[in-house]
Amino acid sequence: MSAKGHAPASLPPHAVLEEAADWFALLASGHATDAERAGWRAWLDAEPSHRQAWGYLDRLSQRFEPLQRHADPAQIAQALGRPAALRKTRRRTIAAMVLLGVGGWAAWRQPLLREGVLALAADYRGQPGGTRQATLPDGTRVWLNAGSAMNLDYGTGLRRLILLKGEILVDTAHEARPLVVDTAHGRLRPLGTRFTVWSRPESTLLAVHQGAVEVSPAQGSEPSVVEAGHQLRFTASQIGATEPADPAREAWHRGILLARDIPLSDVVETLSLHWHGHLSLSPAVADLRVVGGFPLHDLDRTLALLGDVVPIQTRRPFPWWVSIEAKH
Repeated sequence: MSAKGHAPASLPPHAVLEEAADWFALLASGHATDAERAGWRAWLDAEPSHRQAWGYLDRLSQRFEPLQRHADPAQIAQALGRPAALRKTRRRTIAAMVLLGVGGWAAWRQPLLREGVLALAADYRGQPGGTRQATLPDGTRVWLNAGSAMNLDYGTGLRRLILLKGEILVDTAHEARPLVVDTAHGRLRPLGTRFTVWSRPESTLLAVHQGAVEVSPAQGSEPSVVEAGHQLRFTASQIGATEPADPAREAWHRGILLARDIPLSDVVETLSLHWHGHLSLSPAVADLRVVGGFPLHDLDRTLALLGDVVPIQTRRPFPWWVSIEAKH
């Protein structure tokens, strides 16, 4: 999901998706009149984006169709926050990736697609909708954020973590072999420390909470050492400026979304990692600034708390579809 409008970039705008949701709710109710069904067909044929939005909604409804038979809406919402809710979807995703293999090299070269395929076969994965803690063979502890993926390569002379996707918090154990963390943008060498690494398509963010970490970009820039209490972003060829570490980079492993004057779009992007349904954000409120601490794994409570600090309202045409709009 993107920060603006909170749908993947290939999807239609927020407003079109909301129109599709309204039509879908009406038709699913079983009470649509002939005139309303004709209106839906006219809407569907009016724009290619309308058909695209309808196809997306139809696929989502099939994905969550077993949950929709449940009698208790509260238990439906709870199921949407658990990994088991998407086991079938994960199997379908793996099958789709296998079929994609016949599409050739051009598809594989797409960074997000390649990242997703590699993550499916990773040694360690953060639970969809939740975090995971892992203790490695040397005693190093790693927390993986929701949707994250990491491989492990421990050899005779080096302990190597390869972050394929997402964010990890690392609490290193002392051992003779050096420990490094590799991302698409370079290598991190902790100097007896606790730190978080967040790999995104455009850059990697390092935040050091204890000790220090040496950063070496992949394309040969001079290494830089980041001390405790500081963070920086780096790409394969450049290291950004050092700034105070954001406590939010460590708070997520305790189930807390810590917002320190950040856009609502960033908050919703984070929440979407911990909830399996469609979380849609109107561009009209995407830039509202948010301050506070919110539970990552209780969407209803977080949305209620957000409504107390910014002028928003939500609607839920289906258990798996939440729209965040400006308050009227």
